[in-house]
This record gives sequence, structure tokens and C-alpha cells, in this order.
Amino acid sequence: MRTGVRPFAVVLSLLLLAGCQGNRDQLLADLQSPRPEVRALAVKSLAKLGNTDDLVIFTRAAKDMASIVRGEAAAALGESQDPRVVDLLGELLEDSDEDVQGRAAMALAKVKNDKAKAYLTLQYGRRGRKTRQVIVQALKSANVPGAMAEVVAAESKAIWERNLLALNEGTLPERVGAAEELGKSGRPEAINRLMPLVRDSQVVMAAAAVRGLGDAGDRRAVPAIAPLLDESFPELREASIAALRKLQDPIAVPRLQAVAVEKSAVSGLATDAIAALPRSPETDAALCAVALEGARREAISAAQDMRSRGGCSLDAINERLSRSSGIESGLQAVIGLGPAAKAALPKVLPLLTSADTAQRMLAVQAVAAIGDPSAAPALQKLYEQELKAIEGPRQDWVTTALPLTYGAGFDPSAPTPAPSNEHGLPGDDRSAKQSQLLDRVRALNAQRAREAGRVVVQPRVPSELYDDVEPLSLEPLAAVLRALGAVKAPGAFELLKGYAGDSSVTLRTAGLVGLARLGPEGVEAAKGGMFEAERDLQKALAQALAEQGEAGQNALVSLLPQFSSEKLVLLDALDQFGAPASASQALQAVVHDGGAEAVLAASILGRLKAKDAVDTLLKALEDPASVARREVLLALGEIGDTKAAEAVARDLYHDLPEVRVAAVTALKKIGTNAQAEALDALKSDYYRRVREAVSAALSKTGTVAEGAH
Repeated sequence: MRTGVRPFAVVLSLLLLAGCQGNRDQLLADLQSPRPEVRALAVKSLAKLGNTDDLVIFTRAAKDMASIVRGEAAAALGESQDPRVVDLLGELLEDSDEDVQGRAAMALAKVKNDKAKAYLTLQYGRRGRKTRQVIVQALKSANVPGAMAEVVAAESKAIWERNLLALNEGTLPERVGAAEELGKSGRPEAINRLMPLVRDSQVVMAAAAVRGLGDAGDRRAVPAIAPLLDESFPELREASIAALRKLQDPIAVPRLQAVAVEKSAVSGLATDAIAALPRSPETDAALCAVALEGARREAISAAQDMRSRGGCSLDAINERLSRSSGIESGLQAVIGLGPAAKAALPKVLPLLTSADTAQRMLAVQAVAAIGDPSAAPALQKLYEQELKAIEGPRQDWVTTALPLTYGAGFDPSAPTPAPSNEHGLPGDDRSAKQSQLLDRVRALNAQRAREAGRVVVQPRVPSELYDDVEPLSLEPLAAVLRALGAVKAPGAFELLKGYAGDSSVTLRTAGLVGLARLGPEGVEAAKGGMFEAERDLQKALAQALAEQGEAGQNALVSLLPQFSSEKLVLLDALDQFGAPASASQALQAVVHDGGAEAVLAASILGRLKAKDAVDTLLKALEDPASVARREVLLALGEIGDTKAAEAVARDLYHDLPEVRVAAVTALKKIGTNAQAEALDALKSDYYRRVREAVSAALSKTGTVAEGAH
């Protein structure tokens, strides 16, 4: 019996061996296939056979042109657990394809030696979010304790040493960049190294040190930075103002106030810095001083900041309005304070008849800012005077009617004729084909716009062809038109509607803005002006509409789908003055389309706490190249839906610190504790802002209950 079975077993083994050999021969042949997927499958199948002699095949496949083949080669090399493949896997960890990087990371974890671990630790600080997350998973699978904490600490150490080396031995541009980056670490040693550099002989170096100290967040640097405001170098002064704004120390208020009222190029920055400091009697007094003493732009800005803080002393404003040398400064303060300065109206109204054009225009703006209907009669009288002043210059010097169509060869929207050759016959050169191609592109773009319901802006006839009145000479009348709308003067609707189609862009803008200020009826009549081609007109009108509250904001939202590439004007106005809850769907469409517009749209959705936008925002996070990632994360945090926690947590591994800050901040507001380990690891992050955000998230205020609302 035994003698019969053994020959059968031998024969069966030989048959199986022959089958395997035949299969292997076919796989080897498949490695030469021109199709990447066939080569990749061959590598994967060979790896399953476990033949140690195939290591050279996998090594060759790791250099394949197709990423899918390189990925399978990385996995096969890892299965071999051969220490000799570690360097090759280290190279694949730097592959241009993220999927290959991930496969290489997991393969290195299977080798389980110190060299493989060193590769993983080193590359964590050099790779993008997806690969960084896989590296941590790989180290965990290799039983490395505190895997993420270890790689975060290693990355922090590497960044510090690199910047320190650049500061000490680099070229000037390298030293400048290193100074700023060292400051962002917030380490005491960084502050000690940067403090002496604020007096460096190289202004760019000193400015970089100041910016670094501002990012370091240590108020001990304020006494060293504040005196630099007296320097004459604009770059150094700008850096000092920005740093003092970040350090939030009220001690700097007097020096910032001195810069704000000096009427220089950096006065606006100083005014904004004062407004950004924690509110106190000192900052309020400084802003009121700037409102009276600063240049026009800074004065109005400071007074506007004081509107919500209860305004400024009207006694000082009335005193300015009572003396000829202080009228303009008093009016500027009233313009900024707006309704908060209503008690000053009796002092302002007589100035509408001033012979000084500049004073008269400021008085008109002040009346418009206050917005009291009692000023309507005085404005109507002034309107008649201003209209009479420009009637003569605006008389038509062309008595015949202007043509409504372009002459032959002058219509910019008409197809470009093919150039002729020397015999007068149509040419066939390359320029003719290019012209025809451009015409086809224009036609297709116009067709797509019509199909999408978007309005195609038609250019107006250039005004210089029929109007030789300087736009500046029309500004007084334009100011009165805007004011008539602000005080809702009787008969203003019909009057302003007539100016909304004026040939002058100055008067047309004023008419549309005035209409927008008249309430819902005016908003409806004015919103069509958003399709004008002039960008300044669009911006002024969008702001005027948004200022009107729900009616104007709804109008802007309704226009969003009809705009193709100019949505930023609409979104900026909504971002500045608010958007209605009904804007969610239109804003989600903007986020879905991506681009720079998505940044503002996501930010507005967050402030609206639009729960129906969660899925759209989560979808936006799937795009690794999204420019709105930070705003999308913050919006998800504001909305607070716990189902977003997992997607948000992935960005704890992001290579950009500002994105990590946004992810930590969002998780704190969502209130999930699922990522406590990753958050704890980020306590050793290089960047101060990340560490502070983590500390806040892990504090008692960052609980699940907080994010449940």
C-alpha cells in the first residue's frame, strides 16, 4: 500500500511545482507589460509567493515610472523584512506620490529596526498631512510607545536647530527668515537671541527680529520694541507696530497714539493697533484723540471704532466745530461717530452753506453719517445749488444723437476678420487661426454664462467721447445725492433713480448708493447696479447694500449665483456687515466651487452656525490643495457638529501650523475627546500658537459638553 501512495504524492508535488513555476513564468512576463496595472498585479502576486530570490525584482520595480507599481514594490519589500531594503524604502518615503509614501512608511514599520524607525521619524517633519498620519500609524504598529509625541518632538527639535544654524551662519535673507521662525517658537531662548538684534545695523534684520518677538508673545519685549516707533525707517516702524499689536500690552498706547496722529504712512497701522488692544479707558481716550487730531482716514476710522464703545465727548467736537481752524477735524470725528454724534447736528447744518468746498463736502458726509431726516430740507436746497453749478459744463457739445451700435470693425464683441494677404484675399496664416479660436472661446463663454443664468456685463460707451467734465468737479453733487438717500429725503427715490443711469460713473455710483440707503424699495431698484463693469462702483454699492441689514444682504445673496468671477466683492461686503441665515445654500455653492472666494464663504457659514453646511464643508476638506482649509475647519468648529470631529482631527497632522491651530480650535469647540492622544502629543509642537491652542483644548473648558450645543 505504501509503495503505491508515495509515487502518487511525488507526482502530485511535481505537478504543483510545475504549476507554480508556470505561474511564476507568466508573472515574470507580466512585469514587461506596457500596462502599469498589469505590472503592479505581477509584483503583488510575486510577493505572495514568498520567494527570497525575487527581492531583486522588487528592487527594480521600486524604480518603475508608474506610482501604482512603486507602491506595490514598497509593500513587497516590507514583507521581505530584509534589513537591506531599508534605504530603498527610505527613498520611496520621499516619493512624489503620497500613496507610495504611505506604502513605504507601513513597509518600514515591518522591518522593525532602529534605522527604519529613524527614517520614519525624520520624514515626519518633511511630509504632508496624509503621509504624516500614516507614519504615526506605522510607528504604532511597530509598538513604538508615544509614537506621535516622539515624532512631533523630533520635528520641533529639527526646526529649532535648522533656524538656529541659519541665524548664526546663514546669508542675510536666511538670517531674516530664521529670526522670524525662531520667534514663532515662543521659546525663552529665542527671545534672548532676538532681543539684541532689534538694534542690528541691518534694518531688515532688525525688523525681522521685531516681528519674531511679536510672534513670541512675551510682553517683556515691549520696552525694547516701543522706542523703535521713533525711528525713521518705515519697514522697522511697521514691524514694531505689528509686534506691539500682537503683544497686546497697554503700555504701548501713548507711543502708538503719537504715531497715529503724526499723519504719516504708518499712522493707519498705529490706529488699527490701538483699536485691536484690550479695551480700556486709555485705548478709548487714544482713539478719541486720533478722531480729532489724525489725518482724515485715520480720524474717521478711529471714530468708527468708538461707535460701539459709546462714542467720544461731544464737548470737544462742538468746540472744534465752533472755531474756523478746527472745523474739518470736528467734521471728521462726526463722520466716524455717525448716529452717536447726533447732538452735534445743529453745529453741522450751517456748514452746508460754507464757501469752502472741502468743508462743505465734509459737512454733507457728516449729515449723511448721522442720518437724521430733519436735515433733508437743507440738503435739498444744497442739491439745487450743486446741480446749477455743473449744468453749464455738462451741456452736450455734440448736438446729434450718439450712435447706439459700433461701426464696422470697431465692435469688440464681433468676430475678428481674418487678415488679408498681399492680393487682398483672406489669408490663411497662423494669426487668422488664432483669431478664430479666440472668437470661438468668447462665444462659448457667453453661451455658458447665459445657460448658467449669469448676467453678461455690457461695456458702456467711454464717457470721454461725450463728457469733458472732470469727475472731481462732480464729487460735491455726488456727496449730496448719497446724503439725500441716507436721510431718506422726500422725493429722493425718483431723483436718485434718475441718476442711477447717469453717464458719469461718479454720479451713477452716488445715485445707486443713495437708492440702497432708502430701504427695501431702494434696495430693489439699486441691486441691478452690481452688474456694472466698474469695480469701484460695485464695491461701493455692495457695501451700501450690506449696511442696510437684512433687505440689502438678501439682495447680495440673491446675486451670488449670477456672478462668475467677481464674487469677492459681494462676499467681502457680507463678511464685513453680516449675512442672513438664508444665505447658507448660496454660500455652500461658493465653497463647493473652491478658489479664493471659498475662504470668505466658509468664514461666513461658520458665523451663521449653518448646520446644513456641514456636509459641504466636510467635502471641501477632502481637497488637499484647498486654500480655504483653515476657514473650513474653524467654521466646522463654530457649527459644533460632532460628526465632523474625525475629519477635523486629521488636520492635527497637517504640515502647516496655522492649519493645526485651526484643527485644535475646532475640536475644542466641537467638544470631542476622541483625539486626546494626538492633542497631547502636540504640546511639544515647535510653534507657540499650536501649543497654546492645545493647552486651551485640553483644559477644563474644552469638554464634550461645550461642543454639544
